[in-house]
Amino acid sequence: MSTLGTLPFLKPLHLKSPGGLPGRQRRHTLPASEFRCLTPEDAFSVFEIEREAFISVSGNCPLHLEEVHHFLNLCPELSLGWFEEGRLVAFIIGSLWDQEKLNNDALTLHKAQGTTVHIHVLAVHNTFRQQGKGSILMWRYLRYLRCLPYVRRAVLMCEDFLIPFYSKCGFKVLGPSEVTVGALTFIEMQFPVRGHAFVRRNSGW
Repeated sequence: MSTLGTLPFLKPLHLKSPGGLPGRQRRHTLPASEFRCLTPEDAFSVFEIEREAFISVSGNCPLHLEEVHHFLNLCPELSLGWFEEGRLVAFIIGSLWDQEKLNNDALTLHKAQGTTVHIHVLAVHNTFRQQGKGSILMWRYLRYLRCLPYVRRAVLMCEDFLIPFYSKCGFKVLGPSEVTVGALTFIEMQFPVRGHAFVRRNSGW
């Protein structure tokens, strides 16, 4: 359900501000911009952004605080946060899934042997929306997934109005999702991380 631990595969990227004048002592400052995997310590900041983004619109959150903690403890390497001067401004949380279609179990389970990344949530702090941050973060996340050799594809479910956004990110519509939340229904979409070469190599062809 989507809207707008650092490991060796993902090194934090710092976009540094210009240095001080020659001869002037440099002060220690937080990086202007940093992308890194989230940790359980980030859970409250994650939930605050998510709660504002979702509850104000639909009355539901994809992940409640205990579920955020759950996934950031089990699979922090499948998350990505965008920090500006130490403040979380956007994030993605995913987990592994081992079936072709998502079902209700996929909302809470992490299947460690799976090859599909289920993207649970993409959210941007309300102050930083309408700046393209959601699409930039998704692009970085999908690029990062290519560094994880066990990942074959990424899937998500979204409401109809978000299909154009995720289509621009490279996702293709699979059809209606089996999952419903109250009166909400969703469309399931996927992004091929490995493509046909991966499928042949792992299917005995």
